[in-house]
Amino acid sequence: MESDFRMNEQKDKKAFERPPWDDYFIEIAKAVSSRSTCLRRKYGAVIVKDNVIISTGYNGSPRGMPNCSDINTCKRKELNIPSGERYELCEAVHAEQNAIINGTPERMKDATIYIAGIEVEQPGFADGRPCLLCRRMIRNAQIKTVIFLSKDGRIVHTSNMNTLEDPVPIR
Repeated sequence: MESDFRMNEQKDKKAFERPPWDDYFIEIAKAVSSRSTCLRRKYGAVIVKDNVIISTGYNGSPRGMPNCSDINTCKRKELNIPSGERYELCEAVHAEQNAIINGTPERMKDATIYIAGIEVEQPGFADGRPCLLCRRMIRNAQIKTVIFLSKDGRIVHTSNMNTLEDPVPIR
């Protein structure tokens, strides 16, 4: 009878197992991406310090500008421009940029940013590695660690911004 109790206790423990922090915050970044107004890729970013959310952001038009999803138009998509090219034609502000803009600067120092992206037209993840401009903003905000969801669904960690220097298309 005692062994039955222990077995049930072990089953209950597994049923209530909590996800690791990185998984938890990446899932929140995915949820934040659902607010994106981009017709191509939906990105979400969550800035966290001491396991407390400081700020969130998603990619979309600047405040007061029409959203691509509202007018159902994407200039880059209409012109068949590949990812990473002619970014000046896009009105959107990146998820990382919005999270940094919306956060308190003094809380950003030594924080972690989590980034997740979802492809709109084809099922799957978009590479969450920050573009060059977002990497500059992350450095300037003194965010210490970047954790992002890769295209293949892996969670990638880095505290060394130089490891993000590989050429990455701008979203």
